[in-house]
Amino acid sequence: MLRAHAPEHEVIVINDGSSDGTAAVLERLQARFGDSLRVVTHPANRGYGGALRSGFEAARKEFVFYTDGDGQYDVGELPKLLEQMTPEVGLVNGYKLERNDPWHRVFIGNVYNRFARTIFRIRIRDVDCDFRLIRRRLLEEIRLTSTSGTICVELVRKLELGRMRVVEVGVHHYPRLHGSSQFFRVRSLLTTLYQLSRLYVRLVLAPAFTGKDRRLA
Repeated sequence: MLRAHAPEHEVIVINDGSSDGTAAVLERLQARFGDSLRVVTHPANRGYGGALRSGFEAARKEFVFYTDGDGQYDVGELPKLLEQMTPEVGLVNGYKLERNDPWHRVFIGNVYNRFARTIFRIRIRDVDCDFRLIRRRLLEEIRLTSTSGTICVELVRKLELGRMRVVEVGVHHYPRLHGSSQFFRVRSLLTTLYQLSRLYVRLVLAPAFTGKDRRLA
């Protein structure tokens, strides 16, 4: 599928301090796919935001697409995003047509999404949809600091403040078949709330008083 739409491409996998057999599996895949698969390994877990930042820093192509590895999104829908990446567009952001999660995760996710969009004045409808296509040069122009899931808020906020358009595309969301979400644990939620508070001070309050470029805060 990638070869049909992007003859020159690379796949970057972030092994964020996994202690299971992930490293061995990735080693076998590298032997099979060669230079088209690159693995970035963290000796210790750096969190969701830390993993994303490593992936962004490692990317070498003109466009960067990222999604989670839990199978809840279909990478086969990437062409829908590519079709919308016209010269004036900097971010094509997916949004879940329907969220296929247990009711409590749907509820918490909706509250989080509405809260984040309101306080950060974000225009896109789904901050929490990790199915995005971004121009790499825009990632080089902003400074990301979040280590938790708040990096999605920080990323979208700073890209929306930029000079290029943001486009949204509906994508399907599927039930989780493997693993468990780290976001909905009490400790993770508290960390996210703390980092959201700090992010709000940096991206909204401080620039309002100092006039500093909010994309770089």
